Amino acid sequence: MKISAIVNQFKANFMEDGNGSLAAASPQTSDRLVLKEHILEIVSDSGEGAQKAGQSFGAVSAKMGNGVWTVEIIPADIQPPPRTKESASGIRIRFGSEKITNAGDEADVLVAFNEIVPYTRIEQNVYREGTIVLIENKWATDESRDIRQSYATAIEDFKSRGFVVYEIPMEEECLRLTPNPKKGKNMWVLGMLSHIYDRDLDKAAAQIEYTFRSKSKAVVDSNLQLLQAGYDWARENLSLRYRIPSIEASQELVVMNGNEALSFGIQAAGIELCSMYPITPATSTSHHLAECIQSSGGIIHQAEDEIAAVGFAIGASYAGKTSVTITSGPGLALKTEFLGLAVMAEVPLVVIDVQRGGPSTGLPTKVEQSDLLAVLYGQPGDSPKVVLAPSTIEECFHFVILARKIAESFRMPVILLSDANLATGVQPFPRPELREEWLSPPVDQSPWKEGVTAYDWDEKTGLSQRPVPGQAGGEYTLTGLAHSSAAKVTYLPEINQKTAALRSRKLATFGRTLKPPRIHGDEEGRLLIVGWGSTRGAIEEAVDRAREQGGRVSSLHLRFLSPMEPGLKDIFRRFDKVMTIEINYSDSPDDPMITPENRRYAQLAWLLRAQTLVDVDCFSNVHGQPLRPGKIFARIQKELNQ
Repeated sequence: MKISAIVNQFKANFMEDGNGSLAAASPQTSDRLVLKEHILEIVSDSGEGAQKAGQSFGAVSAKMGNGVWTVEIIPADIQPPPRTKESASGIRIRFGSEKITNAGDEADVLVAFNEIVPYTRIEQNVYREGTIVLIENKWATDESRDIRQSYATAIEDFKSRGFVVYEIPMEEECLRLTPNPKKGKNMWVLGMLSHIYDRDLDKAAAQIEYTFRSKSKAVVDSNLQLLQAGYDWARENLSLRYRIPSIEASQELVVMNGNEALSFGIQAAGIELCSMYPITPATSTSHHLAECIQSSGGIIHQAEDEIAAVGFAIGASYAGKTSVTITSGPGLALKTEFLGLAVMAEVPLVVIDVQRGGPSTGLPTKVEQSDLLAVLYGQPGDSPKVVLAPSTIEECFHFVILARKIAESFRMPVILLSDANLATGVQPFPRPELREEWLSPPVDQSPWKEGVTAYDWDEKTGLSQRPVPGQAGGEYTLTGLAHSSAAKVTYLPEINQKTAALRSRKLATFGRTLKPPRIHGDEEGRLLIVGWGSTRGAIEEAVDRAREQGGRVSSLHLRFLSPMEPGLKDIFRRFDKVMTIEINYSDSPDDPMITPENRRYAQLAWLLRAQTLVDVDCFSNVHGQPLRPGKIFARIQKELNQ
């Protein structure tokens, strides 16, 4: 693994200028309204490039020194009919003068490419009275009477909701430069927004050049012209002018989404093989890897299906090169039998599960945290494994390195639970200082010590040395059947009991290395909120809001879910009530037919109740949307006022 190659890959994600410090924003004019933060959404029909415009805007804002968080709005169908609510595709960008950790509440500005697509978001209550709507006005003069009427009706409806509507001649202006505005309108919009928010146009141009680096010079030049045209039109025709000051940064930062961070983490960990089968929302991790893993000495293998992918990865890990397989919920289900093999044969393996909504194919493009119990208990028999969940984009990078080390040290699968919110969320974070010790060590080919068995378990820790094919004297039979320390198949009751205990003991051994989780807020109080994964930013923002109003509420966020971090029972005792906040299903106590005895709890709450014997409550939903701090704050207030 070439560490210098990974450093070079990071360069496109740098936020610093040529002198290694944050570049200053473009000169500000006195007529701009200074804001602490803003939430912007760009929504179009699928295929019109709203996401690309928003990704570029978010990247430029981050490189100018703003805190940023983005969430993609992705339709469930691959090619939904245009001008329908189902076709709504786009992105939300929250950016500000402080660190941004979540997508926030209602949007301040909406850019809409037609009048239909906003209604998907209106139904989700993401806009408010006063939201500014910048809408394509071509539909007002469309040749279809029905479309003209639909547009006029929608404009009146938007105004009746208290939205501030600006009708924008996007296509008319783009036609001055390109015969196909659908292929360039998004960059014109990027230019318009760059003027509204005083974005550095040079940085926006550089971002376009990077985005279209694989295209011809003519394509790049056309998009640069559209960027400038949108900027000039907004300067001459719009009175909207905002300035959001940058954050002072003392160190170099990088900008990326969670799937890109996973990709970089795979390479920084020295993992040289990723075997996968495409599945939303995990696929872009492999796309990013496919672009760059060869330069750092690795390969990516696209298998014929999910089962073959995990089998290929286990085979490579058995041969001495710990590998990774990447998937989402339905793919995880298909990998079940092979994961049991990795547990029984004690083959190190890293599995990345970018969670989405379920069951079955469920909500392929929407966020959910519903795979926790499946990961822990989805294999037949007892199948202990380490499970960890990053809560930030930065942790997506570092946790892959940690997962590889744990997998090799404990000879077991390690599963990393990301989700769709982290996958597409863009956030700046300190540029990692790459270290040689992160890389996987060379394959051990020294002779195997005579008399040591293939599974020479330590009675106290459950650990054993890992034989690698090619080691003289270390030959053994790998099997998924119950076996002795010499890898011989056996059905003796006492041996099966002992080997199950020793595999489980590895979890306890690893758990002894963990520290109690950090409490966000006071060490005791009326309410403790417990979360995991991508909900951290929204939970902590809501808790801070409640604490500013005198609420005695704190939170903690679990990164390790198997084994769990220690000291939880003692922490829980210091609060009057403990509640998890999660994005998976739970019964509401006041639902029909629900009693205290039959109520189904959210997945982490279920685990915490079993482990601590504390009456842990839960607040969860499966809306398919990131949890908003405002909703969490409202629930906290309800709990504190009871």
